[in-house]
Amino acid sequence: MSVTYEIYAIRYATMTPRTPQMNYLAPDPHETAAADLDYFVWLIRGGGRDILVDTGFNEVAAKERSRKLTINPIDALADFGVRAVDIRDVIVTHLHYDHAGNLDRLPNARFHLQDREMSYATGRCMCNGLLRHPFSAEDVTLMVRHVFNERVTFHNGDGEVAPGVTLHRVGGHSDGLQIVRVQTARGPVVLASDASHYYGNMQRRSPFPIVYNIGDMCDGWTTCERLAGHPDRIIPGHDPLVRELYPRVEGSKADAYALHLPPSRSFVKD
Repeated sequence: MSVTYEIYAIRYATMTPRTPQMNYLAPDPHETAAADLDYFVWLIRGGGRDILVDTGFNEVAAKERSRKLTINPIDALADFGVRAVDIRDVIVTHLHYDHAGNLDRLPNARFHLQDREMSYATGRCMCNGLLRHPFSAEDVTLMVRHVFNERVTFHNGDGEVAPGVTLHRVGGHSDGLQIVRVQTARGPVVLASDASHYYGNMQRRSPFPIVYNIGDMCDGWTTCERLAGHPDRIIPGHDPLVRELYPRVEGSKADAYALHLPPSRSFVKD
């Protein structure tokens, strides 16, 4: 019998205001305003497991980068009855500061990472300030320490964390960016992370401006669509529209949304 999972998007920070040029490599010249940037981590629950996707950033990073931190995402897990010490598997979609902070707060976790992401974040590309900017040397160094402590499982392309939870390297935004396909009661849901910051990046075929390889990013959208099988089952990494489309978790202090439930409206035109 196959396992199905619940997925919760936990919003822990936001960035506002933004311009179209900040969200799209080829913005509509008629647009003068743009959506805020929400920051999420994702909690996958099912089959007796709690799997965390990405680890967000902390107060120090928020101050350094002028971001508004609502709650440390590791603290937000308590609303789901999950203690940081009990998390055994953490999927790190990529090593940018907003996805790979707080690595010191999960003492018993095994971190799932693509080979190419570690190579990228510690290799010659980090000599370039533009490519280096989204990374934190402290976070990357801590991940290296986890490697030396045998707490990292590396994946080369496709991988599996648990039955019904699979990883797929797409690159583009970062060389080792991976997306997560999760089997739910409504079918496979793809956590696209930064393969598409906004729904609009994928729908308009216009990349988010922080990009390592545009060709890989464009191919990544096709991969997301193929793995999800339906446009309503793709979840972008930073779009505040997620909070409008999916039901908020009642009784939770954390700003959390149930992605395993159907959205309030569909992207498919009748």
